Amino acid sequence: MLFSTKVKNIQRLQQIIKILLKYGFEDVVSTTSLKRFVPIDDWKRDNKPVLKFSRAERFRLVVEELGPTFIKFAQTLSNRPDILPQDLIEEFQKLQDNVPPFSEEEAIAIVEKETGMNLNDFVSFFDNKPLGAASIGQVHRARLKDGKDVVLKIQRPGAYEQILTDLRLLKEFVKHTHAFFLRHGLLNPDEVVETFEESIVSELDYTIEAKNLVQFRRANKDKDHVHIPYAHLEYTTKKLLVMEYVSGCKITDVRTIKSWGLSLKDVATSGMNIYLDQIFEQGFFHADPHPGNVLVRPDGKIILIDFGMIGRLSKYQRFGLANFLASMSRNDARGMALHLRRIAKETDHEDSKALEQDLNNMVDRYYTHGNEDATMAEVTTALQEIIYKHSLAVPGSIFLILRALAILEGIINVISPDLEVLPEIEPYAKKLAQEQFSFKNLSSDFYYTFYQLSSLFYNLPMEVRYILKKTRTGKLSINIDHKGLEPLIQQRKEAASNLNIVILISALLVTSALIMNAPIPYSSRNFLGMPFLSTIGFLSAFFMIIYLVIKPKNKI
Repeated sequence: MLFSTKVKNIQRLQQIIKILLKYGFEDVVSTTSLKRFVPIDDWKRDNKPVLKFSRAERFRLVVEELGPTFIKFAQTLSNRPDILPQDLIEEFQKLQDNVPPFSEEEAIAIVEKETGMNLNDFVSFFDNKPLGAASIGQVHRARLKDGKDVVLKIQRPGAYEQILTDLRLLKEFVKHTHAFFLRHGLLNPDEVVETFEESIVSELDYTIEAKNLVQFRRANKDKDHVHIPYAHLEYTTKKLLVMEYVSGCKITDVRTIKSWGLSLKDVATSGMNIYLDQIFEQGFFHADPHPGNVLVRPDGKIILIDFGMIGRLSKYQRFGLANFLASMSRNDARGMALHLRRIAKETDHEDSKALEQDLNNMVDRYYTHGNEDATMAEVTTALQEIIYKHSLAVPGSIFLILRALAILEGIINVISPDLEVLPEIEPYAKKLAQEQFSFKNLSSDFYYTFYQLSSLFYNLPMEVRYILKKTRTGKLSINIDHKGLEPLIQQRKEAASNLNIVILISALLVTSALIMNAPIPYSSRNFLGMPFLSTIGFLSAFFMIIYLVIKPKNKI
């Protein structure tokens, strides 16, 4: 079983390599260990038809051909401008997860298996036609026996197994192309794949989305302008999510909103405030606010659906983001650089002047000169390019926020073009920046710092005593890790190996020469009169000398 799985993985890996070659990525294969998996004849193909596309476009075509898991991975990467250049991000944002729905019989079978009940005992109505379908699951409308209208989100048959298989292949692919990614500036491809794995595996567990719904309902229970669907936890499993059915029009459906007598500006302002409140007040937010996930009811309430993707910010990340945006509103590039570096995770960036200059150019371009046509999307793109240029390891949630704000701006431009996003952000940013220096927060920080210091002083004498005891008894050991000496060590190993071969050659030559003078019968000699043992010894020494001459030499 294990052997057959390994064979299938190699076959799939070969398929991936052939797709890369098909779209002209010979450099990815030839400069990595992937070249071991395909014969050289498969490299000889006419790539001229695909070379009319840009490299970024060809990457998108590769991903589309690889299938749903790789598409979702690329879509995730499109939210990480700290990793990918802008042209690749724009191409990956075009990817669509379009898959046909699975059959009604399969959907019913999954519902019955997950609930442990016959469908007719579970619901009084089940709509055979799905409301929507994706690579992981699809949604059907239904009505429970107690009369409540619900939607059933049903996981696609085999989706879990297929995604886990593709994840294994993705890890294998990254392992073989690690050096290629390093040369092109991607320093942590393994970490990127692990982060994606955590994200998509959580998407495969519908109980997590149900808990997100519960959390958002609790946080917004006193908000009159937002509605979060109710999750029926008693029926929800890893493969089945049962939640309240909600109806409304898309937030971009201007005609319907007007026909209900609602103010477009009020709807736009309400939608914007919902998201800003989630980001800056609550610290967790709905991270996929495209028009299909943001609905409007006839009474003006905003409905949010699909909580499979959410973002979270710690208190200090919110403070950092608020201070950054407050500095932006003051055209303070130095403050922006300071707070951007604080938001970044363990960055080695040292050229603060260059970062400050790039941020100053951005502010100068979009704000100082009163560029009225500047959009949040443009500012976000410019900021993302700066983050990528300076290799700042900014948390993924920050990019989700920037993406969400850009999407919201696009929605607002459709329903209320006069409403600007950045002015709406400023009050939240200033309030949070002030909260950072409130007595409550400062006292909390002081308590934490005092606790850390007291722990240090409490443990320090014991640690010093332990070190002194180890030193006194001669048991103190120090581990030294030499960096950059691997090539030198390898060269020394090769020199030792070569020396052994030279000693063996010398021994063979001396022994063979001595045997030449031994009284050996003619029958044990070759046609030249040389003993067979001497012949074997001389030939062996000769081939070893040839091996030493042609053997590749490693350089430091």
